[in-house]
Amino acid sequence: MPLTASRYGKGRVRVMRLTRDGNHHTPREMNLSVLMKGAFDEAWTSANNKACVATDSVKNICNVVAAQNLSLDKEQFAEAIAETFLRTYPQIEELEIEGKETRWLRQSIAGSPHGHVFTLDGNGFGYVKLVASRGRAILQSGLRGFTFMKTTQSGWVDFVDDQYRTLPDASDRIAATAMDATWTWTSSPEDYAATNESVLGTLIEVFGTTYSYSVQDSMYRMGEAVLAAIPEIADIRFAMPNKHYIPINLAPFGLDNPGTVFLPTDEPHGQIEATISRG
Repeated sequence: MPLTASRYGKGRVRVMRLTRDGNHHTPREMNLSVLMKGAFDEAWTSANNKACVATDSVKNICNVVAAQNLSLDKEQFAEAIAETFLRTYPQIEELEIEGKETRWLRQSIAGSPHGHVFTLDGNGFGYVKLVASRGRAILQSGLRGFTFMKTTQSGWVDFVDDQYRTLPDASDRIAATAMDATWTWTSSPEDYAATNESVLGTLIEVFGTTYSYSVQDSMYRMGEAVLAAIPEIADIRFAMPNKHYIPINLAPFGLDNPGTVFLPTDEPHGQIEATISRG
């Protein structure tokens, strides 16, 4: 029977490229699919893999091209990947590359664009909860899935070091989270919408402009700042998964990685939760 169509490659190749110009950083995050057509039919019909490029090598090529082209836009990045494959492997006849871009928007703090604080485009959604009886009512507002990131000024060191630990200390890492935050009102503010915006602005400013020793450390200080700024709020509850960006080891390819190429991962993730109250 004839083999009438075939292709293969690698899907969900996630890579973050980070350009650093002093304190001004630019993240470029992509989720790539790379599929090849060519002289590979015998892998299907004759159990012969001699012409096949390992899909792990496909991933590695994407990472190497990323490291060599940190500042290319997504179109030129795809072209650079394709050029590398076609130059390296004559058995490839056609290459299909698709990329989904995660768009990070530079955040303004105190009226000025910040160098390394970003929020996710199309971000999260508002939340409200009311529990009401004839005697009392509890009103809460908040956010669900609000995603933000800073590309420096975060660390995680001096944690338990035992036979199960494999994670090294890190004093300069990317910190990112998709935050659920809920605050409880004790009285009505003059304007709910404006006050909710003020809560979010306070959270982002504290997160973005102070060094983070952990998600726990930032979370607590973010909550403190909201309670100090807005007397109508009794408490604020956080659930903040730690979205990891893992530096990719490029040493096997003769390349350094000075904190510029990362593997974005969200499974499994750290889950950090707390409530900060007035007393």
